[in-house]
Amino acid sequence: MGWWSEFDGTEVAADFSRIAASGLDSVRLFLTWADFQPAPDEVDRRMLDRLIAVADLAAGAGLSLVPTLFTGHMSGVNWIPAWALGGADRDDRFRVVTNGRVDGGGLRNWYSDPLVARAQALLATEAAGALVGHEAVWMWDLGNENSNCVIPPTNSSARRWLRRIASAIRTADPDARLTVGLHMEDLENDRVLGPREASEVCDVLSMHGYPIYARWADGPTDEHLLPFLADVTRWLSGGSDVLFAEFGLPTYRRGDPAGEAVRRRSAGSLVEEQAAAAYTGRALAALQRAGVRVDALFWPKDYAPGLPHEYQFDLDKSEGKEALRRLLAYLHAL
Repeated sequence: MGWWSEFDGTEVAADFSRIAASGLDSVRLFLTWADFQPAPDEVDRRMLDRLIAVADLAAGAGLSLVPTLFTGHMSGVNWIPAWALGGADRDDRFRVVTNGRVDGGGLRNWYSDPLVARAQALLATEAAGALVGHEAVWMWDLGNENSNCVIPPTNSSARRWLRRIASAIRTADPDARLTVGLHMEDLENDRVLGPREASEVCDVLSMHGYPIYARWADGPTDEHLLPFLADVTRWLSGGSDVLFAEFGLPTYRRGDPAGEAVRRRSAGSLVEEQAAAAYTGRALAALQRAGVRVDALFWPKDYAPGLPHEYQFDLDKSEGKEALRRLLAYLHAL
């Protein structure tokens, strides 16, 4: 979460080179909100310059980017600028972190709070303007699982927010393509902003889903979960294209003491590497059979040990390399 504030272009270039060499062609990245917008009326120019540098590096590696705004929710934590706190909204499941500290307060609801609404429109305009016409930009993501931060108070406030942010981006870049990071809970519960609302402004709908988080799935490697979620998303939207923008499994390596310890702390939710690799191939094949476009983004992250489950979503371990081998063989066979 500190890569923008501790930016190292050489490290980014090395990561992009490894990603491209693995046979992947796209990267979804996240604009940490407090870094990019330290005050509601200020967007940090240094961060925009770093964003441009990242896009240049991606283009040089032959990669396309999906920049994600207002992050916001990430990996069990809501990372919120101090100026966006002070409201009554919060999800008690998630810690709120601001300025490197856990904050016990609530969030301003950005679907109804005028200050946050203006601030988000400003960041969307400035970020899109920084990358207008850039060859590396695939589409803009309007947020990562926003409903884990705040939920619109009404359906009309959700629609106004979507139109506001879409207008801000497309004012800066009329050709910009848009999506928004919907997730499984947006289908399981009425989070007010769902596929039907998002389809009014988005070119492609995104869905995130993990069988380990679904009590109704047939185990942690149930590959049928993904096409089911994609079908429901497409149906509720009236037929929009769906990008499965997050899927994967937290893994451990049998015989590795550190991995075994994390598995025990996470109540057994980690999956053995080879089982995860096999699941990846089956899940992609199931998406294709369901008629979903074969666009999908793995969810790999490097977190420090001690953060149970998330630090093991890592494609640069052996199970990730096996998953990539299976994936590339499958795609070449299509």
